Amino acid sequence: MALRKTATVSSRKTSAKSTAKASNGGPIADFDRDEELKAYREMLLIRRFEEKAGQLYGMGFIGGFCHLYIGQEAVVVGMQMAQKEGDQVITAYRDHGHMLATGMEARGVMAELTGRRSGYSRGKGGSMHMFSKEKHFYGGHGIVGAQVSLGTGLAFANRYRGNDSVAVAYFGDGAANQGQVYESFNMAALWKLPIVYIVENNRYAMGTSTARATAQSNYSLRGSGFGIPGMQVDGMDVRAVKAAADEALEHCRSGKGPIILEMLTYRYRGHSMSDPAKYRTKEEVQKMRSEQDPIEQVRMRVMEKGWATEDDLKAIDKEVRDIVADSADFAQADPEPDASELYTDILL
Repeated sequence: MALRKTATVSSRKTSAKSTAKASNGGPIADFDRDEELKAYREMLLIRRFEEKAGQLYGMGFIGGFCHLYIGQEAVVVGMQMAQKEGDQVITAYRDHGHMLATGMEARGVMAELTGRRSGYSRGKGGSMHMFSKEKHFYGGHGIVGAQVSLGTGLAFANRYRGNDSVAVAYFGDGAANQGQVYESFNMAALWKLPIVYIVENNRYAMGTSTARATAQSNYSLRGSGFGIPGMQVDGMDVRAVKAAADEALEHCRSGKGPIILEMLTYRYRGHSMSDPAKYRTKEEVQKMRSEQDPIEQVRMRVMEKGWATEDDLKAIDKEVRDIVADSADFAQADPEPDASELYTDILL
């Protein structure tokens, strides 16, 4: 992890095995066989689920907006591998991957996407608004940057209660320019709130390159005016994410306040299902897929180390595909919400 001049994070709790280097020079966690295969399965579940969601959207089973996480799987899986029970997660509208990584059931997520009564928000929230208190997942938010303020509130609650939990708030490079983000930074730094701010920098805020949209494209430095340390992380390598997460979470738990992790990642699809992504070349996308795909990196490592055969990995893929197919079948057969649901969960 390239710690910038403003960062003062201690690395003593980073995995003792983190001796190798990521593509950007930062350390990576030295996964054992079980960790590699766990990461592979979790990322593959997100990938296959999102591919199926894209298919159902094209068939008209999913309405409204739908933002896919394909390409960015290593970010949330690596973070989740370092978090402990009680840590909260909150994110924006590109949220299906975060739901699955926190342990929410594929059936419930797909049912919500298709507007069915067994969905996590009883079919009323859709793609962008799902919650699970049991899994400490607090959305899914459609307002750009809103989750940063809400996540800061979660961190305040942790400090107020005196527990050991850390809030993890994800937002994109576009949301990083929103005013409420900096109000949140100020509050979190002032009160030393236990929160990890994660900028998922996938290079494009909707259809605009970060190079054209921001004066400071190193998002790990965005908290420097408030004394918040930051790190740039190879968000395409799940091991680099895990190493950064270990360090960041320990920083927060030790009472040192907030920290920013800029995850350098990439989305293969458009901003949403309605975006043809003509603002970038096919060659650019293919280069990322062929050289830095987070799932393929794990597949190659476990094969090279003899930790899994081609048949082993095919079996994992089949298991994942069966889960996703089951979730799609379940969602399409599940009834729509009763009309009376229009009057529930309304604050007057």
